[in-house]
Amino acid sequence: MAALCAAIQSVDAQVVDKHGHVVDTSAIYGERSDSLDAAVFVSRQAGNYLSKGKEIRTEVISAAGLCKMACCNLAESFENSASVTVGFSDAVTGARQIRLLGLSGTYTQMLDETRPVMRGLSAPFGLSYVPGQWLESIQIAKGASSVINGVECMTGQINMEHRKPTDEKPLFLNAAVMSDSKVDFNIASSLQMGYKWSTVLLGHVSGNFASHDMNGDGFLDDPKMLQFNLSNRWLYMGDNGVQVRFGVRALQDSRLGGQVLKDAEGNDVLYDKDNFILSTLEANEKVNAWGSDIFNRSINGYLKVGVPLNESNSQNIALIADYNYQDMDSYFGATKYLAGQHSTFFNLLYQNEINESHKFTVGLNGTYDIYNEDFLRQIWEIGVKDYGWNGRTDLANAGVFGEYTFKAGEKFSSIVGVRGDWFYNHGFKVSPRVTLKYMPVDEIVIRANGGRGLRYSTPLVDNIGVFSTGKDFLGAYDQHILEDAWTFGGNLTYYMPFGASSNTYLSFDYFRTQFAQQMVVDYEHTLQAIYFYALNDNRSYTDNFQLDFSVDPIERFNITATFRYTNAMIELDGKGLVEKPMTSRFKGVLNLQYATNLNKWIFDFTASLNGSCRVYNFMENMKDKDGNLMYKNGRTPVYPMLYAQVTRRFKGWDVYLGAENLTNFRQEQVLIGPVDSATGLVNPRMKSFDASCIWGPLMGIKAHVGFRFTLWKK
Repeated sequence: MAALCAAIQSVDAQVVDKHGHVVDTSAIYGERSDSLDAAVFVSRQAGNYLSKGKEIRTEVISAAGLCKMACCNLAESFENSASVTVGFSDAVTGARQIRLLGLSGTYTQMLDETRPVMRGLSAPFGLSYVPGQWLESIQIAKGASSVINGVECMTGQINMEHRKPTDEKPLFLNAAVMSDSKVDFNIASSLQMGYKWSTVLLGHVSGNFASHDMNGDGFLDDPKMLQFNLSNRWLYMGDNGVQVRFGVRALQDSRLGGQVLKDAEGNDVLYDKDNFILSTLEANEKVNAWGSDIFNRSINGYLKVGVPLNESNSQNIALIADYNYQDMDSYFGATKYLAGQHSTFFNLLYQNEINESHKFTVGLNGTYDIYNEDFLRQIWEIGVKDYGWNGRTDLANAGVFGEYTFKAGEKFSSIVGVRGDWFYNHGFKVSPRVTLKYMPVDEIVIRANGGRGLRYSTPLVDNIGVFSTGKDFLGAYDQHILEDAWTFGGNLTYYMPFGASSNTYLSFDYFRTQFAQQMVVDYEHTLQAIYFYALNDNRSYTDNFQLDFSVDPIERFNITATFRYTNAMIELDGKGLVEKPMTSRFKGVLNLQYATNLNKWIFDFTASLNGSCRVYNFMENMKDKDGNLMYKNGRTPVYPMLYAQVTRRFKGWDVYLGAENLTNFRQEQVLIGPVDSATGLVNPRMKSFDASCIWGPLMGIKAHVGFRFTLWKK
């Protein structure tokens, strides 16, 4: 089917070509012609692999890869990938953040089957709101991707493919229990009502009900939380080739974190937003625990319509519309941030595939965001200091685009695209993007890619960890600077003629992202404040190198090794060009997977080595409990992480047992600030308090046990 219709649909079967390579049908660019000559059969699916057919460098995490670990949510699905690094934004809220090409996940465009998601208020906790068992696959595309999906892609795109209405699975159940008391339950049901209509119901509930302070710092290691998540997706396929997809999703999430104090009877006392008093008096500290209380709700609805304009489907028109409402009520000590966001996205496309060599797509799309915010910041500064605002903010852009694809057989292909966007309060901007792919021989793939990305910054939401501090906010924390970045890079992949399969490869890629404008969040400008300002004429760039190797030395045994090196630099006000703080310099990942005959037993083992990062200047003189410097030369230590899981498969059932962080490594002293002489613990009410300086794991060894049940259609 032509690319435009493919952009609003997804394939349900595992597809391989005549050489045994897995055919990627995720359609980030919408190309699906390579699936016409494919054969469909049941086989062992690679967990992580590089797509050979994509023009842009794309790593695929398949359904098998999503089962390698507990994978309770999207954030935990990237542990086998060196391309994407996942960490906590702070030690209080449990918010997870990713890094791609060494930059924050706010510069990565997140897509739900080509619809932009996790924007604005949805971003801080969005990774936790996508259950891993709802997904069929994840595609990680590095670089400036297609102009079709908008202009916000800077470092790459991560596209999620959900379970499909056409799945031959009337019922799927998954449940897991963690050693830290977290419980996770998922249900999916795909139903076909005749040959035109089908639907899939997806449900999720998870909770963390017990209080844990394993490191004895007086704070919960992980917030208490409870999440409900429900989605319903529909598909209509008409006799005339028209396809209509629509769906709704609703979510509610509450989380409570922070201090754990004791009352007179020895019971735990947690943060109470209604009775908290900002004071340094010890009498108040004993009855008023500092913490965070966050309540998120969202509802989403979308519509996709694809209409073929001729019998061959070489000409198509498609409409994609999406609406999302996100409500976040958040309290941090005496600070409150109450916000609601209405977001709309539309995309109207026309495609004409002239012949096998020439194809073009033109269209227009845009986004419109309305923020209603009530912000009050209270900090202790020889008494209580407060400031904030209450009002509405409108952010919008609309653009036209064109994309031309040229193919010279299997040897060469190019995608040239350009967008022209009008930005509210910023005028008209042009964003070109180019992707080239060349295969001199079947075993070698050479790619090159470059282009421009633009996005509105939302400073406080993009940097949710700043709320988990007692520091003052200075500068442009209430402004929405239009960030502007160019990314260029390339990839060379060599498929080697050895191993038990034809998917042995060695791949190298390099990408550079350079900012023309950026919102800088500077922790080092002054000791007890966080300074927000525009980059303007200063420099900010990141160089990212990565090497991937994958081989099946024997049948059913896969070895994948990846190493990534990052050089991230930024010019801070008054400091000059320095290494970006809290950005890991390198990461190496080794994954081993072995399956017995008929996949009855599956053994997974993952080891990662995480490189050091430069700490903030106020951390350089911190000492451990023995009086030694914690960060020699101003850098964090290199540390390992180990994961293991064993799965036993029965007819329709999978039972799995695993553990993570087997080295039990944890970041020492995650809380920074003055120590209370009476308790020996950090006082979170002081201006120098900071719980956002996170570079390593917060939890030690965690075990999990779970099951998956699949009822197949007869």
